[in-house]
Amino acid sequence: MPVKIRQVGPCFAGEVIGLDLTKPISREDADAVHAGMDEYAVLVIRGQHITPEQQLAFTQSLGELEHAIGTSLRKDDELRLPTIFADVSNLDKDNKPFDREDRRRLFAIGNRIWHSDSSFKATPAKYSILNAISIPSKGGNTEFADMRAAYDTLDDERKQMAEGLICEHSQMYSRQQVGFFDFTDEERERFKPVRQTLIRTHPSTGRKSLYLSSHAGSIVGWPDPEARIFLRDLTEHATQRKFVYAHKWQVGDLVMWDNQRTMHRARPFPAEEPRDMRRTTLMSEGPTVDQAAA
Repeated sequence: MPVKIRQVGPCFAGEVIGLDLTKPISREDADAVHAGMDEYAVLVIRGQHITPEQQLAFTQSLGELEHAIGTSLRKDDELRLPTIFADVSNLDKDNKPFDREDRRRLFAIGNRIWHSDSSFKATPAKYSILNAISIPSKGGNTEFADMRAAYDTLDDERKQMAEGLICEHSQMYSRQQVGFFDFTDEERERFKPVRQTLIRTHPSTGRKSLYLSSHAGSIVGWPDPEARIFLRDLTEHATQRKFVYAHKWQVGDLVMWDNQRTMHRARPFPAEEPRDMRRTTLMSEGPTVDQAAA
């Protein structure tokens, strides 16, 4: 059966039909997925009760993997999954929900504000591929915002202001927004800011997008208060409901999105209930500043 994609929700979200990830996918199917991502930016593949190895194989069929090393507050002996996966669950290594006051949980609450995965890395993420193993009884949706539409609908004055700007991104910026300041000296060094362009041109489609994230905390050459107000105004514009798709998870859902032209956020859920979500991630082509210069 050939792979088909139909629209779900807003025009930038599609559902993939005819893909069974328990089996290796063909080159033609991989090309269809890439084409679907170019068109929609968010793809939903339901009913995928797959093993970690099968999720990894699917991800590798699409591009170069990113390792989730040093991106959370889990120590090496506290890891639940190998570092080829980003563990975005609320579970410790014994598969028990973190205590409410656990600093690892409080740090992860930063995922509930709008962000783009790995924008705090010099080479940020391309696709994120998230698999739902277990979900809470309520809440825990993931919302996505279309940064292409956000750019297209900006007024000319703000487009001109944003053109050529470079932002500094760090997980410290995003976590401070939710009141988390409890960083060790080692963590402050590990989370040192990196630079990213504020406007990106997609390598496949040539379409421009805003590259926003809660990790962005300054603009090179701007006073910080002015920079943060400008970034907040752009984020408020970009996350209007007309630009947002809210995904209500089912066990076995696999959702993938293009971080080059979307932002996303997790929504709250009961702290005592498990939410087991496992993400594999593809690297983008290189640092955004280098891409803009080219």
